[in-house]
Amino acid sequence: MVHVSPQPAPSAHTLRGWGVVGLLLGAATLVCALFDSYLTLTSHAMVYVLAIVIASYRLDWVQSAVCAIAAVTALNFFFVPPRWTFDVESREHLIALVVMLVVALVISHLAASVRRESRHATLNAQRARQLQALATDLAIADTPNTMLALGQTALDAAFEGPNTLQLMAAANDSANHADLPQDWLDGLRCCMKENAVLGPGTGRWPGLNAWYLPLGDGEQATGAARVWPAHADDNDGREHAQALCTLLAQSLSRAQLAASMHAAQAEAQRQQMQSTFLAAVSHDVRTPLAAIVGAASVLQTQREKLSEAERERLLASIASEAAYLSTLTENTLQLVRLTSQHKDIQRDWESLEEIVGAVLARVRQRDSTRRIRASVPSTLPLLKSDPVLLAQMLANLLDNALQYSAGEIELSVKQKGQFLVLAVKDRGAGIAPAEQERIFEPYQRGDRSGQRGAGLGLALCRAIAVAHGGSLTVRNRQGGGSCFFATLPMAEAQPQQDTQ
Repeated sequence: MVHVSPQPAPSAHTLRGWGVVGLLLGAATLVCALFDSYLTLTSHAMVYVLAIVIASYRLDWVQSAVCAIAAVTALNFFFVPPRWTFDVESREHLIALVVMLVVALVISHLAASVRRESRHATLNAQRARQLQALATDLAIADTPNTMLALGQTALDAAFEGPNTLQLMAAANDSANHADLPQDWLDGLRCCMKENAVLGPGTGRWPGLNAWYLPLGDGEQATGAARVWPAHADDNDGREHAQALCTLLAQSLSRAQLAASMHAAQAEAQRQQMQSTFLAAVSHDVRTPLAAIVGAASVLQTQREKLSEAERERLLASIASEAAYLSTLTENTLQLVRLTSQHKDIQRDWESLEEIVGAVLARVRQRDSTRRIRASVPSTLPLLKSDPVLLAQMLANLLDNALQYSAGEIELSVKQKGQFLVLAVKDRGAGIAPAEQERIFEPYQRGDRSGQRGAGLGLALCRAIAVAHGGSLTVRNRQGGGSCFFATLPMAEAQPQQDTQ
């Protein structure tokens, strides 16, 4: 951020200027006195003119004009005959003194004008650089608070202050700004209400001691700024303050628009998720419910006519369909929770070996041929995680492998650097490269549409891995089959072990 250099205090600046005037006149008089025998009156006058030019370049117009008059007086008193008096015996000397005085005053005026224009150009260049720097900083700012802080810094750098920037929901909003003086709040509210600049030189409320500038577009202001000091004749300063506030208002409007677009996209995704969920429910829930109702109805009305084998078959069908519904419901609820809430999951230090053992004990009840081969070292470090979610992810991966493959299934957990890698490998048909990302989307089943399922399992598995700061990927194995890798980051420090 470009800072506009503050001017010195007027009293100190004035005293120093008069000191420079005295020093220049004294130095010119001393030089002329030392070389008096070698210099003509014209040369004496040139020495004093040099002092006048230096004063005109360094001092303001009043001081340089006084220096010019004093230089002509000193030349007359010390070196124009008769010396040590203010009398002028020659008409030529009088004309020379008058011309010298006029030239000195013209030089002082021109030098003061050039210096004033130079300061004005330098100040404008500093303000242009400040606007450019603020625009660059606001372009990468992503929150209104950051933008407001950048705007406050810019105002404090350009104006002496105290300055303030406030965002208000409405022109009468003052509940969150009780720390501001009441007259400041009145000016900010009035500025927002009129949506115009107030203060000296604006034609509106000229009696105010500061400028009040609105933040917003041409129709509605979302905030206001107070800038001090404010002078009625400082049009450039007021325009610079307006330019800073305009940049800030545009950035705030952009941030608000981006937030609205993000909220609209989130709402659209939520609506799409609900529509997709309803479609999945109508297809995947109705079928098992019909099977359960049909089997239960047959058992209820024709139990005596059925053989023992038929009754067992119907009971097994009811249990199987109920288990399917339970898994579908749990997967849907967890997926909705993980994708719709932006909260951290509950984590604790857990042993992945114990989680794998508990899951295998449940899954192997459905694995009558004992196809799952597990390899989990007992020396694995603890993982800060949600054990329920990890168990659900592993169970879904194993169920997916059991359903879509007929050969042996390998389950392994390994440590690689600061990560634990959980792998589930099968010898199924594999997954086409074009489908390897799509299968992780909700309600997608790739090329396995012949199999029953809502397509939520893998989507939930990836959501669980991402919630733990990890990832879930898949690739085909050599010789056929698929391998799912869940990569989970470990904490840098392990918990203290109890030594007793």
